[in-house]
Amino acid sequence: MKIHLETIPHDQQRYPTVGDYWEDECGVEQVRVSEMKDWRYEILVGVHELIELALARHRGISEAAISDFDIAFEASKEQGSVSGEAGDHPLAPYRHEHFFATSMERLLAAELDVDWFEYERYVDSLGIKK
Repeated sequence: MKIHLETIPHDQQRYPTVGDYWEDECGVEQVRVSEMKDWRYEILVGVHELIELALARHRGISEAAISDFDIAFEASKEQGSVSGEAGDHPLAPYRHEHFFATSMERLLAAELDVDWFEYERYVDSLGIKK
């Protein structure tokens, strides 16, 4: 297994998100995390994405199904017909996996002395959701 995780400017994400993953044409798992003001925030998003990726793979949920849902959700969000985070939506194909990844992200945030509410406010201030 090969996983390539890196931070990028958030305006270079494939769609409005702070964390994204997909398998490239060579079979390498690609994970992209938006650059943020605090390296701990980047680690938190990266860990969230890795956990979600692993659980989705284990449960046979395709990256295409996740990306398609997220992209459609973000388009609906821009039109004002939905709000919140795509993975929290009841129809998200990876909702359970997203919830578990968020739980682990919160535990790690506590160990890294990251104030969860400050972290969420910062992510929200970027105008995108994790």
